Amino acid sequence: MFTGIVKGKFPVVMILDKEGLRSFIVVLSNELVEGLVVGASVAVDGVCFTVTVIDHNRVSFDAMEETLRKTTIGSLKEGEFVNIERSARMGDEIGGHRMSGHVSTMAEIVDVHESEHNKAVTFKVDPEWMRFIFSKGFISLDGASLTVVDADKSQGTFQVWFIPETLRLTKFGEKKFGDRGNVEIDSQTQVIVETVGEVMKSWSYEVKE
Repeated sequence: MFTGIVKGKFPVVMILDKEGLRSFIVVLSNELVEGLVVGASVAVDGVCFTVTVIDHNRVSFDAMEETLRKTTIGSLKEGEFVNIERSARMGDEIGGHRMSGHVSTMAEIVDVHESEHNKAVTFKVDPEWMRFIFSKGFISLDGASLTVVDADKSQGTFQVWFIPETLRLTKFGEKKFGDRGNVEIDSQTQVIVETVGEVMKSWSYEVKE
């Protein structure tokens, strides 16, 4: 489990592509490597990965074909930075919201507005996902737990505002028009929406009968 509190952005220093598999190495801080073991779970840009090798601060991960197809890891390049969060432990404060690291879809940035102390970014997703996205609701973008400021279901867009601290710690300080991000829909919201939808369908069927 993850909380969506990104601990920082760290560089990808090596990528090795094989058929249906991508191995990559991220250089982490001393603090994040401490106590980390092979087999542990780490969120990389919001995607849950298993640690395969630890060589001092160089930590290796493997991404299978499905992950490469459905997340931004498939377009990752050497030298780029990724958002990192270690998995939550019992007793940790949940400052964001509960997340699994299982990406739902990708969103594209369609508008960016920057002021002195804020950055407002509008994202677009496939319309099918908008039924789970609400104004003031939770959403995960590249592993960061964020609040949706405004959702326009007719346009398939939603807006998020970033404070300076989030911009400093994550990749969103450099994100621009046309860039994509990994989206994890809040699981509780998804369950509620789908359950209510099934109940409404059953009621409609009973009325027709």
